[in-house]
Amino acid sequence: MNTRIATSLILASTIALAACSKKAPEVLPPPPVDTVAPTPTPTPPSGPGVGTQQHFVNAVGVANTVVYFDTDRYNIDAEDSAKLQVQAQYFSQYPNLNFTIEGHADERGTREYNLALGERRSNAAKNYLVSIGIPANRIRTVSYGKERPVALGSNEAAWAQNRRAATIVLN
Repeated sequence: MNTRIATSLILASTIALAACSKKAPEVLPPPPVDTVAPTPTPTPPSGPGVGTQQHFVNAVGVANTVVYFDTDRYNIDAEDSAKLQVQAQYFSQYPNLNFTIEGHADERGTREYNLALGERRSNAAKNYLVSIGIPANRIRTVSYGKERPVALGSNEAAWAQNRRAATIVLN
């Protein structure tokens, strides 16, 4: 009789378990909503980095990177001083930057004369920047004389473009 009771209990348990089995729902519930916002990925800065020539040009404007001189002159006039003041503001904002002022001359005159004139032009620009607060140890000067013209030609327009002191960022 114990076997009959045990068999009946097992049979009843199996039927009860079969009655409790779940059917798949006809419509699935929506997926859970993620309430935690994803961490934004940092975007690298766009444009040229500080310490590049392009950053300098973008900040001061291409017209303010070069000072032009009259024939056989190396004096800083009012227009030149305005350009150099814009440069000084930039270099004051970035005190770790060093830069070079390149002195140039037009093709007329001897090589030696033009190298000396280019040196006087780069030193004139440097001295002006130093006088308005830029430390002299951040400024390097070099003269290329007539060796690196930006405008080719033997006319006044080309010569005027080549008589210059150009500021170049080193970092």
